[in-house]
Amino acid sequence: MQHQITPPHNDKHRSHRAGWLRAAVLGANDGIVSTSSLILGVAAAGANKPDIMLAAFAGWAAGAMSMAAGEYVSVKSQEDVEKADLDIERRSLEENPEEERKELSLIYQQRGLSQPLADQVAQELTQHDALAAHARDDIGLTEISTAKPIQAAITSALLFSLGAWLPILFLWLSEPKLVIPLVSLATAFGLVVLGGVAGRLGGASIVRGALRVLFWGVLAMVVTAVIGSLVGVAV
Repeated sequence: MQHQITPPHNDKHRSHRAGWLRAAVLGANDGIVSTSSLILGVAAAGANKPDIMLAAFAGWAAGAMSMAAGEYVSVKSQEDVEKADLDIERRSLEENPEEERKELSLIYQQRGLSQPLADQVAQELTQHDALAAHARDDIGLTEISTAKPIQAAITSALLFSLGAWLPILFLWLSEPKLVIPLVSLATAFGLVVLGGVAGRLGGASIVRGALRVLFWGVLAMVVTAVIGSLVGVAV
């Protein structure tokens, strides 16, 4: 009977969150910032509220689809590269198994193991699952880092929509003359919350994460509002 090996203690690592957390933060941040910037830019140009709402809805729909498509294509390209590398490694294991075992042993020696121990580890891992050992220790592919294009696309689109609906909601509830201040305040609050949550989930400083996201979001909104105001005057 094979006994299950359990660790003596369970450290709470966060690297397994990297894939979906990156897509989630990117999607939500882009949804808040791009939609708010669009609203403020159009409002600063002097448009009426129905036109601003129309622009906001169009920006949300286009942005969500763009995020989904962009994430899928980019992460799918990463997945294609990973599969190609695994195919190369699989063929090499079939054609040169002994050379591949020596290569694995050399990797472990470079990490600090003695040659006899490195040879033993390489031999046992090769017998257990040679491709998995080379994927992890030679190529650098792990379950955590493996590309997941569908997950990235869905996460980005959903979080973009969630972020975009924050400024849209305040736009819908506000009086025409209060669109710019209310949407700006709501967006700033959303960015602070997003940055803090991202920092907490990623194991970083909550305050630093909140301020970082807030700074770049506010900068984007200010630049867009200025451009919209200049265009409105020119037109």
